[in-house]
Amino acid sequence: MITPRQFFEIVPKNLNMDIRSELYSTNDFTFAVAVILSAQATDKKVNEVTPALFRVAPTPRKMLELGLDGLKKHIRVISFFNNKAKNIIALSERLAEYDDNSNWVFPKKYHNRDELMKLPGVGQKTANVIMNVLWNAPNIGVDTHVFRLSHRYGWVDDSVNTPEKVEKELLKKIPKKYHAITNHVMVLFGRYTCTALRPKCDGCPISKYCDLYRK
Repeated sequence: MITPRQFFEIVPKNLNMDIRSELYSTNDFTFAVAVILSAQATDKKVNEVTPALFRVAPTPRKMLELGLDGLKKHIRVISFFNNKAKNIIALSERLAEYDDNSNWVFPKKYHNRDELMKLPGVGQKTANVIMNVLWNAPNIGVDTHVFRLSHRYGWVDDSVNTPEKVEKELLKKIPKKYHAITNHVMVLFGRYTCTALRPKCDGCPISKYCDLYRK
């Protein structure tokens, strides 16, 4: 089976990946909002609603001006939009005291996972993704693709059954120099090549190492 080292040495180079988040955002605040919206929803669906939303609410104060009902109108096609809207408004209330221009950035105190996770709507996975994308932190956000591929390739066993447990194992097994790109590479690979139902094995650069392909 493919090892983590082989995977990260081969996949990004051979697929010419643009290693970045596919979520649309305009600043730190809107990226955090986009990540919250993406929980149990596809990036594609989130990107359908966020350009219009971020034109009117690109900062915490503008989001509060839009209000809960106004926010819901923008995101009602997103799964669990009622709860997400409440969290985003609560998040905006917490962050509204900071600089409120279109280039809004997180204060330094939030460049820390524990502090980020104190914010409404920000769990461990969300915090990891925010830190990884905005500050290149070596955290691993475990979403459905990372979780699935980690088990598919045998990097973790069935007892490692939560995102938190998967992250803990991956941090030990994936070479440190790849931690900052782990989420991006695995998400893109899982989304477009090693898909859940019909993986594109014939065009896969690691198929010769893959036990599943040989079967």
